Amino acid sequence: MKTTLFRLVPMVLAACALVAAQTPAGYTNFIRQIQSPSGVQWDATVAATGEQLSPLPVDLGGTRFELWTVKASPLTSYLLDTCLVGTFVPVAFVEIHSEDPYRPIPRTRADRPFSVDITVSGLLGGPTDPVSSRGVNLLRHVQSYGVGGTGAEIDRNQATLLPQAAITQNGTRTLSYALTSIPGADRTKVRGEERFSVFSLQDYQTPEAQIASQYIQIWPVADGSLSGLSAGQLIRFAMPQITVTLNDLYPSSTTYVQAYQGDPRLGVTGKTIPGSVLVTNDVLPQSRVLTLKDYDAVFDEEGRWTMEIVTVTPFGSDRLTHVSFDVARIIKVNSTLTTIE
Repeated sequence: MKTTLFRLVPMVLAACALVAAQTPAGYTNFIRQIQSPSGVQWDATVAATGEQLSPLPVDLGGTRFELWTVKASPLTSYLLDTCLVGTFVPVAFVEIHSEDPYRPIPRTRADRPFSVDITVSGLLGGPTDPVSSRGVNLLRHVQSYGVGGTGAEIDRNQATLLPQAAITQNGTRTLSYALTSIPGADRTKVRGEERFSVFSLQDYQTPEAQIASQYIQIWPVADGSLSGLSAGQLIRFAMPQITVTLNDLYPSSTTYVQAYQGDPRLGVTGKTIPGSVLVTNDVLPQSRVLTLKDYDAVFDEEGRWTMEIVTVTPFGSDRLTHVSFDVARIIKVNSTLTTIE
């Protein structure tokens, strides 16, 4: 069989599509070609876009292509997509969508929805057509990273398989999920991944194999606290030193402490406390502890004030916590003036 041409915009391996990889600083992309049934494999380093010939011909039993990206420090490998090419193997493509546009690995928050597009083509319907050409199986796996886990070096064979479905018609199907099914007692704090895979059917020539797959990472909802200032406290002199504790900040977020006059109100734009702004642009959730002091100039009027922690993510703005207190720095002296004549 002739050597297969694969392209990377998006990466198309013969009649098979892979998601495009990104190459930020510190990452290397490669495609792994695995022959069936021999198991012979070949790795080829690739750029994020371009095209080249596959190094090995496609065997009669089919060839699987895997798209990997490797982070240099710390050394971590991510499997982004897979594709199976064979004589009677249908073509499938899995694409996951969330409110966060980050790629190459889709991600979202534990309290947010996501959807999955499953596109299948090349299915045949004749009674004499090979079994492998008449249908595919859709599998959904969920796997928790555990408390504080990052997903690095996890054993995906330990993932939980949810009810699977058979697909026997060409076309695109969209599956929508209001929330993740990753297990965990506190639903706001689960972290892990959901994986959607399309597998071919086994026949005399082609083994059961993964045709396409993609996973989405689920990260916990952030929380925070303010210590050093209590509800209803009366401030007569300098503002106290405050400790800001932030847990599980979303990988793409801007978090800050603000203050405004009056009782707590959602959606208010207040005065940002100096030294409280924390911009997170990472692949993992972040936790931080900040100390705020020398911010008296923010409170330039007497009366009731509210201080709150706000975090802004691709999902909108959320208030993590708040505290209301009173400022009364004017000293009033009540006295009587008398004279002796």
